[in-house]
Amino acid sequence: MNTSRIIHATEISKRFGDKTVVNNISMSVFQGEIFGLLGPSGAGKTTLVKMMAGIDIADCGEITVLDMTMPTFKVINKIGFMSQSDALYGELNAFENLEFFASIYGLKKAQRKNRIRDVVDLVNLNDDIKKPINQFSGGMKRRLSLAISLLHEPDVLILDEPTVGIDPVLRQSIWNELRRLSQNGTTIVVTTHVMDEAEKCDRLGMLRDGNLLAKGTPEELKKQTGMQTIEGAFLQYGGARQ
Repeated sequence: MNTSRIIHATEISKRFGDKTVVNNISMSVFQGEIFGLLGPSGAGKTTLVKMMAGIDIADCGEITVLDMTMPTFKVINKIGFMSQSDALYGELNAFENLEFFASIYGLKKAQRKNRIRDVVDLVNLNDDIKKPINQFSGGMKRRLSLAISLLHEPDVLILDEPTVGIDPVLRQSIWNELRRLSQNGTTIVVTTHVMDEAEKCDRLGMLRDGNLLAKGTPEELKKQTGMQTIEGAFLQYGGARQ
């Protein structure tokens, strides 16, 4: 694994009202790795990745991405972010959405055409490229949102539960692409509550109630707990706590 530190969080905390959703988390993500944040709904995964992407601001602590303190516009074109809620324009069709975001990212006309073709192929939306977004299913919207996050070939890719509602065959294709991107140097952070996806990550951070329970490779976490599965390891680290 490349030891160049791309994302670094130092004692990050975030509260909403009386509830602490991220509690004093410190962690690093290195160049070219797929780092998974594993935990149930409400664990703090979404809040943490939003702070990494510069969309939300920590109450205390610091996050740096590509050696720049977040949030900052200086790295916005180097980050691809896919949120749980699809930020799409319903009155436009899929191609028009892709064209719009490609222009926001500053892709030139020739490059834009090639990238749109590539990402549409990846998420298998060729037959629906001219269909209005308000006619898309939830899974189709997820696929288009993923395509948009990949358009500008970012150095850092942050994906919040990207495969929810996507069929198993396409999900495998997406993970193959994530692996290819990481091998080419893209740093990827992905949130998930799906155990087989967690196994595909280079390293994992296990979250529960805003706390980072443990981090390491899937094999390290299983070995440390004496468990055969990531689910078993998660439960051993306190994931079953109510």
